[in-house]
Amino acid sequence: MSNPIASEIIVAGAQEGRVFSAVGDVYRLLAGGEQTGGAYALFEARISPGGGPPPHVHTREEESFFVLAGEVTVWVADRKVAAGVGAFVQIPRGTVHAFKNEGLTEARMMILTTPAGFDRFMMAFGHPLPSFDAPALPVTHEDIAKLIDLAPDYGIELRLPTH
Repeated sequence: MSNPIASEIIVAGAQEGRVFSAVGDVYRLLAGGEQTGGAYALFEARISPGGGPPPHVHTREEESFFVLAGEVTVWVADRKVAAGVGAFVQIPRGTVHAFKNEGLTEARMMILTTPAGFDRFMMAFGHPLPSFDAPALPVTHEDIAKLIDLAPDYGIELRLPTH
């Protein structure tokens, strides 16, 4: 059975791709669902010290991380993983997870989601940036409200703490 939506050749230079700030970090979309026939989305991310998303569950896609620089702490189900340079973590759909840069320097990683769709979610609430080197924008109350409002539309279940 063939996919009726064709993927395309993708070549992105070091400063190319759609760049945006989301949850206080910087993301560069290297391949989105529009280019991959919906098969996957691939991001490069710069995670600021203290940065990372809240605990959440993807109901529609698997998510994988590959750490390029620095270290991130990944919580996946009931495990806590210190993921340094070269570490790979795959999270099956339906699994609660989060990551955070608990260090003092920026971390970088590749993020793969399959199938695509999460890319549309990230771009729906992220703020466009002029380049991947641009600083991340601080998170506002409006950003959090937008994230909470949009998440269900993309099959994302947030697991925010209740106070």
